Amino acid sequence: MAGGNLSPRQKMINLMYLIFIAMLALNMSKEVLSAFGLMNERITDSNIAATERNEGFFAGLEQQAQEQSEKYGPLLEKATNVKSLAADLNGYIESLKGQMTSTVEDPENYEIMDKGDFLDNYFFKGDKLKDEGQEFLDKIAAFRTGVVGVIGEDKGYTSIADDVKEKFATEPVKVDGEVKPKSWLEYHYRGFPLVASLTKMTQLQADIKNTESEVMSRMLEGQLKVEASLTNFDAIVLPEKTAFFNGEAFKGKIVLGKTDRTLKADKVVINGKELPLDAMENGQINLNFPAGAVGERDIKGEIYFTEGGESFAIPVSSKYAVVPKPNSATISADKMNVVYRGVDNPMTISFAGVSSNSVVANAPGLTKTGNGKYMMRPTTGKTVTINVSGTLSDGSKVSDKATFRIKDIPKPTGTIAGQDGSVKLPRNNVEIGTVGAKLFDFDFDLPLKVKAFKFKVPGQPTVSVNGSKLNAQSKAALRKARRGDGVQIFDIKVKATGSSVIVKPASPVFVELAN
Repeated sequence: MAGGNLSPRQKMINLMYLIFIAMLALNMSKEVLSAFGLMNERITDSNIAATERNEGFFAGLEQQAQEQSEKYGPLLEKATNVKSLAADLNGYIESLKGQMTSTVEDPENYEIMDKGDFLDNYFFKGDKLKDEGQEFLDKIAAFRTGVVGVIGEDKGYTSIADDVKEKFATEPVKVDGEVKPKSWLEYHYRGFPLVASLTKMTQLQADIKNTESEVMSRMLEGQLKVEASLTNFDAIVLPEKTAFFNGEAFKGKIVLGKTDRTLKADKVVINGKELPLDAMENGQINLNFPAGAVGERDIKGEIYFTEGGESFAIPVSSKYAVVPKPNSATISADKMNVVYRGVDNPMTISFAGVSSNSVVANAPGLTKTGNGKYMMRPTTGKTVTINVSGTLSDGSKVSDKATFRIKDIPKPTGTIAGQDGSVKLPRNNVEIGTVGAKLFDFDFDLPLKVKAFKFKVPGQPTVSVNGSKLNAQSKAALRKARRGDGVQIFDIKVKATGSSVIVKPASPVFVELAN
């Protein structure tokens, strides 16, 4: 097209052809610019999601460090350092991207971001690097060396350290066909359209967030591997029972129990007593308390931990026997050291080292209710004797007995409007109040009902009342009392609801009128 003598028509055709090629090139350029912009948007969206995941990951690690500081504290310290390094570089790049997009009228129109003037002038002056360009390189280097320094020489982080060194390398780049290598900054950012450089920086931010995520994931992954390692397990012998007799065969099993030497409990309660926190050492709780008298003993309690921000308890339940050889029975009332007439007294009866189904107990009013559990309901007399026999594993017999005192239901305490003894009440409270009776310091649930009582106002005749509230006659006497007078409620007759047991009259109540 360029040679020979061309006719005017041919010259016109050639010119139109050149214009057509230019238009195609222009359209292709706009499509490429838009593609870069779309890629930048997608990476940005992905970065937002990665940020949320990393924040949630870090918050969970903080919570775990609060709950188990010895185990997760060192991990949190490393994660915090990496998070700080990532935030510094990410913030710097975000600020730089803001400066880049501020040079165009419409930051969302990628087709106009075809110039590379901003970064060419921002990073370079002629063939030399400006301070701003050096700052960019220094920021990347600080992140690279900082992260590698935090994760150290741990073999579990080798692949991450290598990946960080590769992704954030800033060494000169060898270009095919050129003798002299190009600087990293020139190779990646000089002469490129603005939208291409913008997308590269967004990708760099993605690499930062992925590095942060990989480090925290590897930390917990490594912790889980350590915890699951068989080196953290101990062989624990569990005997079939806690006491063996002469001539018996030992029976039991061996289980593997995990030992976590960094584990710390919030609170340990054994047999109703809270143990000092230093009782938990190397992931184990040391017990040290008197074994007690001969017989079977319980070890019950809870170990409290915090996990996921919530407190929970792991129950402790075991038994042990204090016995060289069974020669006496352990017989005890569950709630007191005597039995009360007319009510059900729960009791535990056992022979140390003898299964409950091989123990037989007999006494007047004694009924078996469960595995080693009995109910005693004494009627007459002042004492009751319980005879117990047991069959050992070798078929031999052992026996014992115990005598308990029988007591009547204690004298209840009278009340008015829920108060007992000497009280000060307004006149109206006495008039509408209910006279009641309570068994204080009594371990049984025995509902009481007032059948009758006597009511005395100074200077007025004593009034006998049926029921538990003042009648018309006693109310009339009350209205004649003066402020400060002492009103007496006495001879309070009481019966036990749903029981034929005889209950003594309740103690009187003395009321000083407040008005």
